[in-house]
Amino acid sequence: MLAAPMKSPTNPSGQRASFSSTEPASGPFRERLWRIIFLSDTAAGRAFDIVLLWLIGISVLVVALESVDSLRTSHELVFQVAEWAFTLVFTIEYILRLWVVRRPMYYAASFFGVIDLLAFAPGYLELFLAGSHYLMILRVLRLLRMFRVLKMAHHIGEAGVLLNALLASRAKISVFLFSVLALVCVEGTVMYLLEHSANPGFSNIPQSIYWAIVTITTVGYGDLTPVTVLGKIMASIIMLTGFAILAVPTGIVSAELGREISRRRSDRHCHQCGWDGHDARARHCQQCGAKLDV
Repeated sequence: MLAAPMKSPTNPSGQRASFSSTEPASGPFRERLWRIIFLSDTAAGRAFDIVLLWLIGISVLVVALESVDSLRTSHELVFQVAEWAFTLVFTIEYILRLWVVRRPMYYAASFFGVIDLLAFAPGYLELFLAGSHYLMILRVLRLLRMFRVLKMAHHIGEAGVLLNALLASRAKISVFLFSVLALVCVEGTVMYLLEHSANPGFSNIPQSIYWAIVTITTVGYGDLTPVTVLGKIMASIIMLTGFAILAVPTGIVSAELGREISRRRSDRHCHQCGWDGHDARARHCQQCGAKLDV
């Protein structure tokens, strides 16, 4: 069974709800419904998230199985009924989310608002794009339903930790990527000078840079290979450099992830079940749901 997601009154990026697109609308009923949909500090909220996670996972599985020709041919009606059932469920969920937030357009334009829309919109678009000459477009629209898997991150509290760590790392990673780009440009140019006269695969600098990118990332498609002695020596240096380079972004994100986890965790103790390390903003225990001391 899936563990109940841990959320707090913040948006998915970790900002406080008072400044986010998920600020609750006024009215006691809408506020209660907002807490169930956007938070998981109540039994109903946890149940809502867990059920929705299962529905998202099953709907993605249905889309994947539908791409198998034999299954789609023998169970066409089953796939159609299942797809429309999921489309209606996610449509109702999207409408409820817009209804319970104070600024619906802010949420609709947010990252997770767009993902929520993409979870069901392709099903309706297919109704208006019927016709034999639209078959390729319909296949693309069907693939768009795979965006439902991104909705899972909206209902898993730990996804906010990872997202914040990635956002905090973006400046360092951008500098790292720029440095790697400059490096492969230099290496690709050197390989062009070493190989172009003896190897038609390195006939131009862009092709050589492509080879350098494939090599330094240790992918190694094998479609281009050096044939000269100097080219092989240079290739060996690039390969060894690739091992060191791949560890850099991992270290950057890991460091930021550790800082984010330390910032979110606290020493608060649940007297009901004994669980430690709750989110600093949590009101109820993540394991048993008991109210935590302030």
